[in-house]
Amino acid sequence: MLPHTFWQEIVPAGTYETNAEAGFADGYPAQLPDGRQLLLPIRVLPGDGTRAVCSLIVNQASFAVEDELATAMTALLRPYAPDVIIGVPTLGLPLANNVARRLGHSRSVALGTSRKFWYREDLAEPMSSITSPTGGKTLFVDPRMLPLLEGKRVAVIDDVLSTGSSMTAVLRLLEKAGIAPVAIAAAMLQSRRWREPLAPWSDRIVAPLASPLLEKIGEGRWRPIA
Repeated sequence: MLPHTFWQEIVPAGTYETNAEAGFADGYPAQLPDGRQLLLPIRVLPGDGTRAVCSLIVNQASFAVEDELATAMTALLRPYAPDVIIGVPTLGLPLANNVARRLGHSRSVALGTSRKFWYREDLAEPMSSITSPTGGKTLFVDPRMLPLLEGKRVAVIDDVLSTGSSMTAVLRLLEKAGIAPVAIAAAMLQSRRWREPLAPWSDRIVAPLASPLLEKIGEGRWRPIA
């Protein structure tokens, strides 16, 4: 498939083969809870070229795919009855707005990485991720938003949980503000590397999609390993 054609369509269950032993070539068919599939591109990780992950970039997806993911995330979050949705920058923000609307909320609360002059050092936390491993970003919560969060049932939304490093930074930041989320939602759980750093939250993490860590088994072919 051409790179720009990924993430554009959710297809019926069984459209793509899912024989893990045979491996996958250009794409991995992740499954929604109802069995429908979304083909994700395989991206080779930096290093020796023997490991890869399945990529989801929400702001390159079609609006239809974003809406389907938001619908599924809303259904998974609804039992937690969140009063407020917090969005994690950058790709968690459109999903947070989409889910908040579906829950009947009038707004969401966005965390930020662009410092405003009224932000406070005690409400900041360094952050890195698999796509920007060298870090250099600082995560902020706008102190003017705290009245919207204090004493409320808060759910946090990001696009992908991978190593768990971004979300642990979010949780540390919210702890500084005295906020403990009732749930964490992502569009996709990418491999299982997030499980250890987020172990205390494992029973409160929901996502409609999951994808494995992949190992190379031949030229252009990849097999799930975790």
